[in-house]
Amino acid sequence: MSGRRVGFCLSEKKRRRMNLDAFAEFCAGHGVEVVKIDLTQPLVPQGPFDVIIHKLSDVIVEAEHDSQSQQLLANFQNYVSAHPSTALLDPLPAMTQLLDRFASYRIMSKLHNSLRDWRICSPPYLEIYSATDLSSIHQAVMSQGLSFPLICKTRVAHGSLSHEMSLIFSVGSLADVHPPCVLQSFVNHGAILHKVFVVGDRHFCVERPSLKNFPSGPCDRKTIFFNSHQVSKPESSSDLTSLDEQMPRLPLPSSEAVAALARELRAQLGMALFGVDVIINIHTHTLSVIDINIFPGYEGVPQFFSSLLSHIESVLDKQTSAGPQATGSLESTHTTGGPSAV
Repeated sequence: MSGRRVGFCLSEKKRRRMNLDAFAEFCAGHGVEVVKIDLTQPLVPQGPFDVIIHKLSDVIVEAEHDSQSQQLLANFQNYVSAHPSTALLDPLPAMTQLLDRFASYRIMSKLHNSLRDWRICSPPYLEIYSATDLSSIHQAVMSQGLSFPLICKTRVAHGSLSHEMSLIFSVGSLADVHPPCVLQSFVNHGAILHKVFVVGDRHFCVERPSLKNFPSGPCDRKTIFFNSHQVSKPESSSDLTSLDEQMPRLPLPSSEAVAALARELRAQLGMALFGVDVIINIHTHTLSVIDINIFPGYEGVPQFFSSLLSHIESVLDKQTSAGPQATGSLESTHTTGGPSAV
């Protein structure tokens, strides 16, 4: 591994959250050099790189309306195309689809078939593309098998606004929906969220606070607006996470089921670094997948540094065994489980 160079193309905020400086020291002790890539500067002088690990979510989203971001993204793509021996974690098309909840929810909806034996599913959901009348939305909600309360999430799954969500309790409150967005049946889960962090062929399950239980069916309660970060961070404390009733503690997710979920999604997504939000239905004890996250923060995963370095080493080993013709396709060739982001 000595002399290998791994480039990290991350925002400053992501570097701090990941503690990239500490990871660089950790890697240096194993003969791997970690390089911070500055996307605003020419990439060739910053290279060469054996592996590039990136989270270009900001740039991808902004490139839809900002010419400077379009150029930064084009420069990155041009560099990757010109250096096929550099492995890319993770492939841009795969990451891009997870920025669109319409695309990622289509992937999640297929899990019921592929993971039926593990009693894993995803709640019914509805894509709302544009503003329409309440009766049309209500009709679609009914025809798609959704039930109140509903949780509403933005279509774009990145940025501060993507964490702004709402709980809708009645047909009349569907007026609070702001398209484009996703409506999803809310599943009572005892105020516990299980975050599954995937790092290559390893995964870790961390428990977080989550929304409390609500009575099933429509009621005249006003829409509740909330920020998911404020509800489900490790240190979160909110009235929305305090159970109103005493209920037995739910069983932990089956380790075998979680492992099957991680394997299936890694194959479907063609990705190695992602997170999955899982809840357990208080009535059926089935596992419900409610979101997939690009390169999450990995808070609460003490083995993250060693697991990430181990995955980097495995990628480099494949690269070496493939010989001089090895390309970034080791990690970037994939079959998506759903349409690309719009």
